[in-house]
Amino acid sequence: MLIREAVINDFKDIYILNKEGLGYDYPEEKTKAKLQIVLNISVDKIFVAEHDGKVIGYIHLSGYECTYSDSLKNILAIAALPEYCGKGIGKALLTAGENWAKKNGSCGIRLVSSSTRTDAHKFYAACGYTFRKEQKNFIKIFGG
Repeated sequence: MLIREAVINDFKDIYILNKEGLGYDYPEEKTKAKLQIVLNISVDKIFVAEHDGKVIGYIHLSGYECTYSDSLKNILAIAALPEYCGKGIGKALLTAGENWAKKNGSCGIRLVSSSTRTDAHKFYAACGYTFRKEQKNFIKIFGG
């Protein structure tokens, strides 16, 4: 398995991972456009996991700066193809993300995980992440 930085040509694989691994059916062309934007943001990083030339997982981290905490990175997404779950892909991606965060001066990593993803919660705990609090997630989409 190879962990590397994402490139724009990974958009189709990330689209599939978002759909199959995370349950997000965001259009493929929009995924490509958003990936291009993210690849140009210096406080963001996307790593992909490759096996035999096939992208089988990815992690997206972003800067997390606020007035009540030291600098952190925020995991916005981590996913593996379902048939590769439990094979060390997530751990390898987390390690790559943690190494990048340390190198870039962060004191740690935070993430938000849906209350229904109980297997993911066990995985994060096994990787040294501490459960802090339950919360509600709100969003407002602007029309037009």
